[in-house]
Amino acid sequence: MEPRQQGLLETEPLREVDEDMVSEVDLNNSVTDEEREEMTNELIKLEEEIATLRQVLASKEKRHSDLKQKLGITPLSELRQNFTRSWNDMQSSTVYKKTSETLTTAGQKTSAAFNNLGTAITRKFGDMRNSPSFKSFEEKVETTVSTIKSKVSPGAGGNFEEVLSSAANASSQDTPTNNLSEAGERPC
Repeated sequence: MEPRQQGLLETEPLREVDEDMVSEVDLNNSVTDEEREEMTNELIKLEEEIATLRQVLASKEKRHSDLKQKLGITPLSELRQNFTRSWNDMQSSTVYKKTSETLTTAGQKTSAAFNNLGTAITRKFGDMRNSPSFKSFEEKVETTVSTIKSKVSPGAGGNFEEVLSSAANASSQDTPTNNLSEAGERPC
């Protein structure tokens, strides 16, 4: 005889010894006739009760459906109500509250950071406006505007095109030139 293979399924057929062991176990002998009759009666009784309960349940479901119809409760309204209830349950959960608090805190910190950034930019623009370079530029613009106004005024006798060209010439003469271009090199 070959040795048995180990595994989930045995490949060898049952032997006579195994069949004898199975036939020795008789489940019917463990219950007496009297007990069998009691169990059969109980089974019949249970089946009747189940049938009665099914009839009662069907009757109650019909009444339930009729009442909903009379009240105007539709599947859509029930769905909305269930959704609202679920939404409220979710909002009252600890996870939602913690997430909400975290997002609120993050929003406040972000808002504070943007406020600080805005303040810093405003301060830099203020510093820039007070710088000598900006004041010089501002003076040149004011001079150019006043020149244009004086030439455009009715008593000056010039037309608008002449005023613009003279203002452009005046501002190009006042503008400092690039150091590279003075040395003869042109920027790229």
